[in-house]
Amino acid sequence: MDGDEMTRIIWQLIKDKLISPFLYIELKYFDLGIKHRDETDDQVTRDAAKAIMQYGVGVKCATITPNASRVKEYNLKQQWKSPNATIRSILDGTVFRKPIIIQNIPPGVRSWKKPIIIGRHAYGDIYKSAEIVVEGPGTAELVFTPSAGGEKRISHIHDFSGPGVVMGMHNTESSIRSFAKACINNALREKVDIWFGAKDTISKQYHGFFRDIFAEEIEKSKDALQSAGVQYRYMLIDDAVAQVMKSGGGMLWACMNYDGDVMSDMIASGFGSLGLMTSVLVSPDGQFEFEAAHGTVMRHYYAHLKGETTSTNSIASIFAWTGALSKRGELDMTPDVVTFAQALERVVIETVEQGTMTKDLMLIAEPRVPKYVQTEEFIDAVAERLKKVV
Repeated sequence: MDGDEMTRIIWQLIKDKLISPFLYIELKYFDLGIKHRDETDDQVTRDAAKAIMQYGVGVKCATITPNASRVKEYNLKQQWKSPNATIRSILDGTVFRKPIIIQNIPPGVRSWKKPIIIGRHAYGDIYKSAEIVVEGPGTAELVFTPSAGGEKRISHIHDFSGPGVVMGMHNTESSIRSFAKACINNALREKVDIWFGAKDTISKQYHGFFRDIFAEEIEKSKDALQSAGVQYRYMLIDDAVAQVMKSGGGMLWACMNYDGDVMSDMIASGFGSLGLMTSVLVSPDGQFEFEAAHGTVMRHYYAHLKGETTSTNSIASIFAWTGALSKRGELDMTPDVVTFAQALERVVIETVEQGTMTKDLMLIAEPRVPKYVQTEEFIDAVAERLKKVV
């Protein structure tokens, strides 16, 4: 799944220099660039999600989610929804984000010694909300009408005396249960404790619903968790944030959708860079979509269009490819493909640890390095090392 701006350029470099020279692989291509999504009324995004369901594994480049200024900039028909949110909704999956640990890129949080995995519920909440801008005085209500008949339920939200805004959010029991199961299974594979935080003191029903379902699934899996030495902690989300900052890491932090969106960026930055964070969407049926956890790097893209050199970190995009290839090899029982993916990951890390890195990493590397390389130079350096080991 191709994407937008600087990451689209990097995506092509990765395919041309790190994948195609070493592997024969048949790719089903979907152009999720913003102009093509606009031309197809976003049907291409839905088609890509269905292809992931069909083939089991997808790898996605970063894409634009347009706001009003982007609609004008690209002359779009409308503010299309996030393609990530669309794909996640169709697959009903959970997103797991994990920092890439490199020895000479120390975490910004001194106490962090082990990776902190973010398990993000990838359905509902504000990402599938309904919103109304209120023009003037009136009453906002939340209404539920049972399909099977029965009494309509109405909950009063607010009496407006002037302009304002209203939002309605939802989630489903089946999706929340899938989220809990996915986090439990991932924690068992990684052999790390599970933390879950919500705000049930304020949202006694919505957040409390999450808390109770998570507790039910933990109870069902208590024997497996105990055997693996995996413990479960439920906390208020603000307490979870405070505890994470003081911890040594090494846990899976299960987050509701918006919390996971924000906290994964915080964790990525804390471990060094948004370019050092893997992201995989796992569906309840065992389909996988791999991507970088960062966006399209717009500033670098416009510098590139002016003919200026850029130093954009491509590591997370490379690891999206290696994650997808490794999973493809695992599902197809082709160990050579898995071995290649693992070799590419090692080469990337070795390249940085031996002093070749982009500007974002040079600024935080210890020991300090005297210079940084440009976007394509880093990929070329990885390619040269890769030729020596595969």
